[in-house]
Amino acid sequence: MIYPSGRAVWAAAAGAVPAFLVALALPSFWYLGLLWSCLLLAFLAVDAAAGRGRASLNASIDAPQQVGVGGEFGSKLAARHAGPRAAEARVGHDVRLAPVDGSGGALPTGGGGSLDLRFQALRRGVASFDRLWVRWRGPFGLVWNQVVLPVESKVAVLPDVSSARGEAITLLQHAALAEGHAQRRAGQGREFDALKDYQPGMGRRMIDWKRSARHGKLLAREFRIEENNNIVLAIDSGRLMCEPVDGVPKVDRAVTAALLSAFIALKGGDMVSLFGFDARPRVSSGAVRGPASFAMIQKRAAEIDYSSEETNFTLALTTLAARLDRRSLVIIFTDFVDSISAELMLRTVGRLTERHLVLFMMMKDTELEGLADLPPRSGEDVARAVVAGGLLRERQVVIGRLRLLGAHVIEADHNRLGPALVERYLQFKQEDLL
Repeated sequence: MIYPSGRAVWAAAAGAVPAFLVALALPSFWYLGLLWSCLLLAFLAVDAAAGRGRASLNASIDAPQQVGVGGEFGSKLAARHAGPRAAEARVGHDVRLAPVDGSGGALPTGGGGSLDLRFQALRRGVASFDRLWVRWRGPFGLVWNQVVLPVESKVAVLPDVSSARGEAITLLQHAALAEGHAQRRAGQGREFDALKDYQPGMGRRMIDWKRSARHGKLLAREFRIEENNNIVLAIDSGRLMCEPVDGVPKVDRAVTAALLSAFIALKGGDMVSLFGFDARPRVSSGAVRGPASFAMIQKRAAEIDYSSEETNFTLALTTLAARLDRRSLVIIFTDFVDSISAELMLRTVGRLTERHLVLFMMMKDTELEGLADLPPRSGEDVARAVVAGGLLRERQVVIGRLRLLGAHVIEADHNRLGPALVERYLQFKQEDLL
C-alpha cells in the first residue's frame, strides 16, 4: 500500500496559496499556478517508485508460549527491509492482550532491526498476534510504503493456580501420611504387592491358603493402592458456563479447579486427560502421566474458549464414553438452571455411570440465593424471591436425580471449588472407588 505522508499534505497546502495568487494576479498565465502541483506529483512518483514492496520485507514476532492471567510478558518484533530509512512497525493482537506501552514503534535505520514490546494478558485462552504492519517513507519523505504481513504467533494465557496450589499440596501431604500407615496394613488397595507372615488382627480373607499350605505357615496377601487410575476432566464451556460469578466467568473457575486437580493427580501417579465441549466436543487431550505432563494439560486448557451456544450433553458425553476403554473417574464441570434443560443430560449420565465413576462439579448460584433471601420490601422483591426459590428447588431436584443415577455431586462455593474437588478425589482414592 502506498499513500501520501503528512509532509506531502503540507507541501500541497503550501503550494495552493501561491497558485491561487498567480491565477488571481495574472489570469492569462493561470497555468503557472499548476507548476507546483506538477512538481509535487513528480516528486511523489519518484518517492513511490523508490520504495520497495512486500518482497523486500522480512519480519517475525518472538513471544513466550504461555503466560498467566494478569501477567506481563515481553515480545520481540524483528523486521528487515531494503530501504535505507527508518521504518515503523505495529503488531495486531486480539482482545485477550493489552499493550503496556503501545503495540509498535520505530525500527532502527539501516534496513531494519528489532523492537521490544510488552503486553499484559487480560483473559484466559489462546491469544494470537495475527498481523504485522510495517511502513517506511521514500527518499523525499512524501510517500509511505506500507506492508501488512500475516503472522502466526500464539500465546497460551493460563489461569493462575499458584494461590490454591499450596492448600491442595497440604491436603495431599495429609492424605499421603494417612495412606502411608494404611498401606502397611494388609488388605489396603486392590493391586497385589507381596506376601507376608500372617499377623493377629489381619482379616481372614487376606490369607493365601494355597501358598500357606505349600510353605507350612500362614501367609497373607498384601496389596497396595493403585496409582495408574484414569482421571477425565470434562469442562462445559457453553452459554451458561460463560456467565460471570463474582466478576469471573464460571468456565474460568472450572478450568482453574480442573488444573489444580490435574496437578495433584499427576503428582499421585494417576493418568489425566482433558475434554472440553459446548454444542460439540472442542478439546480432547490424550491421557498423560507424570508431573512433567502438567504443562501440556495447561496448554490444552487454554484452548477451551468461551461460547454462546447451548451445551449438547448427549453428543459430548456419548463421544467421551466411546473414547474411554477402561473404568475412569469422569469429573464434569457444568451448570443448569432447571430440570427441563437437564433432561437430556440425565439420560446420558445414566449410561455413563454404568461403567465409570462420575462426579459433577457445580458452583453455588449465589445470585439466586441472594434473590431468594431478599427482604420483601415491594411486590417486585416478592416476585423475584418466588422465581429464584423455584429455580433453586428445580436445581436440587436435578441434583437428587443425578445421585439416584449413581453420580456424585459437589456443589461448592466458587472460591472453594478447587480444594473441594481435591478433597473428594483423595477421598475416592482412600476408599478404593477409582
